[in-house]
Amino acid sequence: MNTDQGSQFTGAAWITTLTEADIKISMDGRGRYLDNIFIERLWRSLKQEAVYLHELQDGFQAKRVIKDWITFYNTERPHTALDKRSPDGAFFDTERTQKAA
Repeated sequence: MNTDQGSQFTGAAWITTLTEADIKISMDGRGRYLDNIFIERLWRSLKQEAVYLHELQDGFQAKRVIKDWITFYNTERPHTALDKRSPDGAFFDTERTQKAA
C-alpha cells in the first residue's frame, strides 16, 4: 500500500490491518504530490463539473451523477492533451491504427 504523508494512514488500526494482511507499506517522500497531479485534476473536475452542481440527497443519486459524468468524461469531453479528443476516442483510434498495421 503506497500512500502520501497524510495522517489518516498512520493510525494504529490502519497499520495493524495492513500488517496482519501481510501488505507492505510504503510512503511517498515530501514533494511527491506531483506524482498524483493527473488524478488530482480528475477529482477536481469531477467535483466542479458534477458533484457541486447537484444537491445530492443519497448515495444512489451520487452514484448516478458520478457515473454519468465519468461516462461523459471518457466518451465526449475533449481533452487538450489528446488533441481535443476524448479518452475513448484517443484509445480506440490508437487501437484501430495498431490493428491496421
